[in-house]
This record gives sequence, C-alpha cells and structure tokens, in this order.
Amino acid sequence: MVQETIRNVAIIAHVDHGKTTLCDKLLRAAGAFRENQQVEERVLDSNDQERERGITILSKNISIEYQGVKINVIDTPGHADFGGEVERVLKMADGALLLVDAFEGCMPQTRFVLRHAIDCGLKILLVINKIDRDGSRPEQIVNDTLDLMMDLGATDEQLEFSMGHVVYCSAVNGFARLDPSDDNEDMYPLLDMMIGELPAPDVDADGPLAMQCVTVDHSEYVGRIGIGRVFSGTIHHGDKILVVKNDGERAVCTVKQLFTFDYLGRKECDEVVAGDIGAVVGVDGTDIGDVYTDPENPVELDPIEIDPPTMAVVFEPSNSPLVGRDGDIVGGRQLKERLMTERENNVTMRIEELPDKSGVEVSGRGILHLGVLMEEMRREGFEFQVGRPRVLFKSDGQGGRLEPIEQAAVESPQEYAGKVIEVVGEAGGQMVSMEQGSTLSHLEFRIPTRGIMGLKTRILNVSHGEAVFYHTFLEYGPYAGEIGGRNNGAMISMSTEKAVAYALGTLQERGALFVGPGDECYEGMLVGERSKPGDMVVNVARTKRLGNQRSSTADIAVQLTPPRTFTLEEALEYIMDDELVEVTPKNIRMRKRILDATERKKAAVRAGLVKKLND
Repeated sequence: MVQETIRNVAIIAHVDHGKTTLCDKLLRAAGAFRENQQVEERVLDSNDQERERGITILSKNISIEYQGVKINVIDTPGHADFGGEVERVLKMADGALLLVDAFEGCMPQTRFVLRHAIDCGLKILLVINKIDRDGSRPEQIVNDTLDLMMDLGATDEQLEFSMGHVVYCSAVNGFARLDPSDDNEDMYPLLDMMIGELPAPDVDADGPLAMQCVTVDHSEYVGRIGIGRVFSGTIHHGDKILVVKNDGERAVCTVKQLFTFDYLGRKECDEVVAGDIGAVVGVDGTDIGDVYTDPENPVELDPIEIDPPTMAVVFEPSNSPLVGRDGDIVGGRQLKERLMTERENNVTMRIEELPDKSGVEVSGRGILHLGVLMEEMRREGFEFQVGRPRVLFKSDGQGGRLEPIEQAAVESPQEYAGKVIEVVGEAGGQMVSMEQGSTLSHLEFRIPTRGIMGLKTRILNVSHGEAVFYHTFLEYGPYAGEIGGRNNGAMISMSTEKAVAYALGTLQERGALFVGPGDECYEGMLVGERSKPGDMVVNVARTKRLGNQRSSTADIAVQLTPPRTFTLEEALEYIMDDELVEVTPKNIRMRKRILDATERKKAAVRAGLVKKLND
C-alpha cells in the first residue's frame, strides 16, 4: 500500500553547499513561520558549535505540510567525520535531494553522501544551488553529477530519474526554477517536484508492526527516546512491543509516549502509521538498530551497520602546573563519568577505559569528530589533557596491517599546484587526477589518514592561504610505511612564569611564537616552533639587564609579531607522540608529556636503548 499523503526526503550534500539554508526556505514557503516572525538563519543548526563552525553535526528531522502531503525532511551532515549520522538516517528516506554548488560542483563529501544514497536505492532529485553566484555553471555541474552517479554504481532507473528531475535554485535568495534562465522567485517548483515526483512510502499498513530505531535522543526526564520509521503496521500509545536488538536479545516493553514531527518540533500523538517517522518513549536502553515489532508476529529487519571508527585519542585528567585556574571540573573520576555518559548517548563513538585506569580512550571517525566532543566538554567547565590521535589499524588476515585511506581533493591556484603535490607526496599521498581550469587546478589524491594530520596547515602555507582542502574516508588499504611527522623542533619553556616581551623579541628571530607578553607559561610547555629541526629549551621570562648607563635605544619598544594561535583540531594535528594538548575552558595549550627537561633526556635515552635492542 502506498501512503500518498507522506513523503520521506533526505537532503544530502557536501559541506557548505546550502542544505540547512534550503531547509529554512522550505519551512518558510510551507508557512512554518508567521510573515513578520524574526527567525535566525540556519534555524536547524541549533547547537552552538554548529552555528559557530557553519556545519551540521547532528541530523535533524522536520516536517512540512504542503498541499495535503506531509513531507518529512531529514537534514544530514555533509562532513565525513559525522558519516555515522548520514548512514543511519538515509534508512528513513524514500528519496533524496542531492544539493550541488553550481560553482564548486561535486566535491569529496558529495561522493561520500551520494554513494550511501545510491546504496540505499533512493530516487535522487538533483538540486543545483547558488546559480546566482558569479562563475556558476549549472549545466556542466548536472553532467558532472550524472557522471559521478554512474561511477558510483547508480542503477539505470536511478540515473534516468535524476536526468529528468533537476531543479535550479538559490537557497539564500529563496527561489527555485526548473530552468536556470526563467524568472520564478519562490520555492514552490521544488516543493511541487518533491510531492509530485519523489516516491511515497510503499508499506504494509495492515501488517504486523515493524519500526527500526535509527537515531537516539536523550531526555533527563524520560531517558532514551528511539526515533525511526514505521515500515509496517501502526504503533499506538500504550502498546506492548517486542524490542529485538542487533545481537538478537529480545525484551517486551510498553510504549509510554509517542511523538511525530511537526515543522520544527515534535507533537505528542496516539499513533504513528506505516510510512511515517516517529519518536518512542518507554524502551529502556534503546539503541541504534533496535527493531520494535509485534510480540505475536515479530518482523525481522536488516541490521544497521555503521562504519567503524578510524582514529582514537586518550583523555586524561590534567596534571598541568596551571590546573584548576580556568575550569571547575578537573578530577579523573568526573572525566570518566562524563565520557561514560557520552558512550550512552553517542553510538558513533567507541569509549573504553584503559586497562591501567590512567585514562579513557575515545575512538571516532576523525579529528573533527573527536574535537567536537572536546569542545563541548571544555564549555561545560572540564579541564583535561589529550595525547596525539592515533590511527586504528586492521589485520588483513595474513599477518599484514590495513590502514584507513582517505580521498583528498585540493583546489589550488595553478602557480602553487606543484608545491601542493610535493607537500601531499611527503605525507604519503598519491595523485589520482589533475584538472586544469582557467585559474585553478583541481587535484585528487589517495592518502593514508596518518598523513592527513597537519596537512591542511602545510597546504595553506605553500599556497599562501589560497588553496581549499577537503578529504573523506575511502577504504582500508595496505599499510603505506613510515610517514614523516613535524620537521621543525619546538621551543619549550624552562620555567613556570609569565612571558616577557624582551625575551619573546629575541626568540622570534629563531622561529614562530605561540605565546604573547603576559601569557602564563610553565616548564615543559610549547611556546613556539623553531625554524630548524630539534627541540630547544628557552627562557620566556628573561629580562634586560639594567646598568647605570642610559642606552640611546632604551626607549625603543620591542616589535613583536602576533603569536600563532591554534584551534583544538589544529593543536591535535600539530603535536607529536611525546606531547599533549591541555584543554581548559579558556585556553588550549600544547606541552611535553614529561615536563622536566632532565627527565625528558633520560626517557629519550631509555627509548633509544630499547629501539636498539628491538632492532
């Protein structure tokens, strides 16, 4: 039975191609807001970090009522680090809007999300966005996208549908057109296409209940809330349902509350019918992939598989000399409790305490995925320290190692393309393709995830800040051998004092500084980067010796270059194995794992002896 009054549509795209902005305009066109209502831009990016970073981290569900049809719209993340969200929520959709920038065209994350949509068998409606942008080339982008779909194994039916269903729009200006040259100024052509051409859910409304949990929300009052689509039957408030876990474990629960999605919010209801998306309260400890079904006539559904984590980092309680100055929560017990709570709510991460109880290892899909959690915790008042992220290897079953391989793309001015190729090659990358435009070169590489760390900064340096760098997980491949780390040594503070301008003025001649006058420093803290290999211990508090004679240059102020600052992700990519990032609510500092210079030398000697014995 086809539920003609429901459409389940996912919006998929590369980062910053306009998914969330498009959702804003669809909501407004469907009458979700009053005419005079003031609404923030990107209203679906409700998380503070989403608004600041300009990306979608968590998938969102909204619904739109248009011409008597309920359209459930799923706004998905575009960044590969949050691919766990994309993979799951596509299970709820029957069709997808593939949003592609009319200037940039298909990018690495376009390939990532499109591959998942094709694998799920979705009908894909092409939406070419930003057609009002200078240099846009909508017709060429349509052809390129169809070529990409063919490369990714789209069926003839999927290709034929996408060829005949293309909408050109400018989400920021609120218009959609069936031809880029017409003059329509509203979003209705896109809404008409969504209800007229995208498939309605084909479900068994009279069959036994079958609903699968694809997203878990959490409430302090009712605990876990399972969100998913009803594939057959109807779920009612008060029903006794059988919950079947991925591992086959079964339990009978009672539905305590039911919700459906209503524009930007949820609306409590008595039933959710086949084909619709709902939220269920009452299943204790519900998890991704749980099937809610009829106890008398249980229905089996395919389990939901999520790509495994590719990178891990160890969280430890801070032992910095400045611990407790910025944050309120510094204990190891509170850190462990917070991360174990995250394990309950975040199924895309693997979180385990280390056997020696010294810290908690958190595994995720990339630096950004891990960085979002750290940023959230520092805003909650936590102080902690983390080591260098390590890549998670797999066995090939024959005694060899497999490591995660990324697909990377760089858009660079042509004059810097050679330097970019050289830098990526030093990081273990192999160039796959190169396309020359009028001013830009589009370069694509295969590169081990290990080589990605710190690569963006090096690419920006050699391209004078003009290159754009994207990457996404591609596959596990053979171990690529040793990859060089940071070439330059670090400047390390020798004492716990505030930095002085006079000392910094001398040190900046030897490299780039990370601190400014008056900044708190401590022994073992990284205060700069040398222009040569090898670490150097420095005195950031050295002052000028005062004599009884007046110098002719005494009143000339020290001219300091502004210190280099690091985001959390940049600091994680910068540090080496013997270094840590100290994270507090107000500061991000880098330091040596062993703060005392003498102890560091002893440890280096011991490590060298062990290496010789092993060799």
